[in-house]
Amino acid sequence: MKNVGANSFRRYVAGASLFCATIFLLTGCDKANNPEPADENELITTVSLKFTEQGTTNARTFTYRDVDGDGGQAPTKFDAITLTAGKTYDLAITFQDESKTPADDITAEINQKKDEHLVVYTPSPASLLTVTITDKDSRNYPVGLTSTAKAGAAGTGTLKVQLRHQPPVNGQPVKNGTVTPGSDDVNLDFTLTVN
Repeated sequence: MKNVGANSFRRYVAGASLFCATIFLLTGCDKANNPEPADENELITTVSLKFTEQGTTNARTFTYRDVDGDGGQAPTKFDAITLTAGKTYDLAITFQDESKTPADDITAEINQKKDEHLVVYTPSPASLLTVTITDKDSRNYPVGLTSTAKAGAAGTGTLKVQLRHQPPVNGQPVKNGTVTPGSDDVNLDFTLTVN
């Protein structure tokens, strides 16, 4: 005598397993719902801000350095920024990866990929410093490697410096001149004193 119930059950389990596997394959690889950026964030260990007082050769450079990157040893250098009230400066920022020998000049890479990067300067309180970005990318959006910075009234606060990595997603540009798209390559809060 045949065991009809057991064979039917085996066919049911096999069919259900095949159905579940097919559904998983069809829905598990939906790239449209999970867009991928075109490239990775850069490793940046060193950030330098050079303020040159307009009309002079007086320059001050303030540096952040953390050669082993995030999460390891504390930074070996994290300068406090000091500027003179009422003065206007030409501001140039540079980025390096000093975890390698020789160090990688990330500034040159950013300059080559201007359409994918934005440096954002956020003073707090806002009255301490006004930063106006002077360089643009191919779509006329700001980049931020060069700027002018006007010091306000005397006071103390912070200057947040962010390098936003904003590569295309699914082949479409996402950079729109704001901080929103992309992710941070750098996010630092420098102490800022204006006197």
